[in-house]
Amino acid sequence: MNVLNFLKSKTFLIQLAIAFVIVIVLGFVLVKFLDVKTRHGEEITVPDLSKMQIVIADEKLKELGLELLLLDTVDFRKDMPPFSIVEQDPKAKTTVKDGRKIYVKVNSGGFTDVLIPPFKDKTYRQMSANFKSLGLKEGRKTYRNYIAKDVVLGISINGKSLNAGDKIKKNSTVDFVLGDGEDIFDGTNLGEMPSELEEDPNL
Repeated sequence: MNVLNFLKSKTFLIQLAIAFVIVIVLGFVLVKFLDVKTRHGEEITVPDLSKMQIVIADEKLKELGLELLLLDTVDFRKDMPPFSIVEQDPKAKTTVKDGRKIYVKVNSGGFTDVLIPPFKDKTYRQMSANFKSLGLKEGRKTYRNYIAKDVVLGISINGKSLNAGDKIKKNSTVDFVLGDGEDIFDGTNLGEMPSELEEDPNL
């Protein structure tokens, strides 16, 4: 039997059909395998990473086929564990594709230090706004006999007096000692009048 007759034979046609079917089946299996392997078209629900340590969160995301990327460290939040995740993007319960990067921000290890600015003979209103901008809290106000009212004569934390330039932790509570304005001006205490009072038109 020559080649031409073999190509026209029933046996060859049957073998050709079988080979064609095998190729189709193998191609279908390969496509399905790749779909499963790459999670093609599958949406993954982003877990809640809040309060997790970076290492634990990274392992959890890798198991889901996601990637963790640290963006920044934020000011210390006492309601969150130190060095734990406080923010994430995308948010928890958002659905994303496989391989998506999850951006996170981490809590600091503790409150940072701030410097006490000059405060003596400044008005309470001035220093109150200044301290708030530094992240400090206002505590008790006590008054002492002094010619000018509400002038800051001293500050303290837990009974310990502070001076300008001292370092304290952000979020600390600062107590004020203020002038009561009841000291009588008789000319001998002229030097006690703070210059800020003369310059502040609102007092």
